[in-house]
Amino acid sequence: MTDPLRDEPLVPEPPPVRGLAFKAALLMALTLLLVVGSVLYVMFARGVFEPTQRVVLIADDAEGVTVGMNMTFAGFAIGRVARVELGADGNARILVDVATKDAKWLRTSSIFTMERSLVGGTRIRAFSGILDDPPLEDGAERTVLRGDAAAEIPQITAAVRELLENLNAMTQRDAALNQTLANLQATTDKLNGPHGALGVLTGNEADAKRLAATIESANALMARANALTTRLDSLVANADRQVFGQGAAPGEGSLLGDVRATVTQLNGLLGDARGSLQRVDAVLVEAQGIAANTREATTDLTALRAEVERSLRQVDNLINEINRKWPFARDTEIKLP
Repeated sequence: MTDPLRDEPLVPEPPPVRGLAFKAALLMALTLLLVVGSVLYVMFARGVFEPTQRVVLIADDAEGVTVGMNMTFAGFAIGRVARVELGADGNARILVDVATKDAKWLRTSSIFTMERSLVGGTRIRAFSGILDDPPLEDGAERTVLRGDAAAEIPQITAAVRELLENLNAMTQRDAALNQTLANLQATTDKLNGPHGALGVLTGNEADAKRLAATIESANALMARANALTTRLDSLVANADRQVFGQGAAPGEGSLLGDVRATVTQLNGLLGDARGSLQRVDAVLVEAQGIAANTREATTDLTALRAEVERSLRQVDNLINEINRKWPFARDTEIKLP
């Protein structure tokens, strides 16, 4: 800086810096190196240099899918969308790069879903139910199961509208629900009436009274049946006492005891009769001896009796022949001397 009135400068100029250009170039190189290192670190941290395996997901609509979107498994990011393209068949092809160290979670039976919620973005998820299946090969193509919550809003709206229409139809004055409620109110009034549930069952008061009278008659009949049962029990007890002696007094006998005493007496009489028969057998033995002596004496009498019987038969035949030829008296009695 110099004074305009004087040619000498007020502040002396600093001496020139040695190697200024070199230092500036070195600073720029360090800055560039720092930027490149940061970029490389970020790329390394994001797994750019890790070996990857590609999985192609096929969907009929890839709306909401962007490059760099993560694919998660059990809540952890295992892959990233590398590119989205339109296939020759009109379906969207989503190319996902999965790190080789995380590809072990993908199997041939794995299922891939793409979900769109009402709040938030689109999410791609992988599910592996059987981890013992063969691993998914590199470049495999799988169809994505798509679930869009927003797509169900029209269906939900239509269902709500139909529900409101049904509610309006049910709450109208001449609706069946109102008539049912009226009938229910009438039934409740009958239940609270003098006949209660009988009035509801019969429908009119006359039938209710008749049913009540029938029930009373049935109760009376049941009472008489109970009395008859009591009398039958008493009769059975008396029969047991008289026949079997159950519950009888110490001095009172029973029919079964009397029968038993009679049988005992009969056994005694049979024993006496057996003794008498034995004595008769002895007498018969003696009679057989006497009969042997008289058998010879009765032989002539037997022949004589046979001759008399033959003569009587001849006389009887003669009388029958006379009665057959002449109708005389039918008295055929023959008196023998």
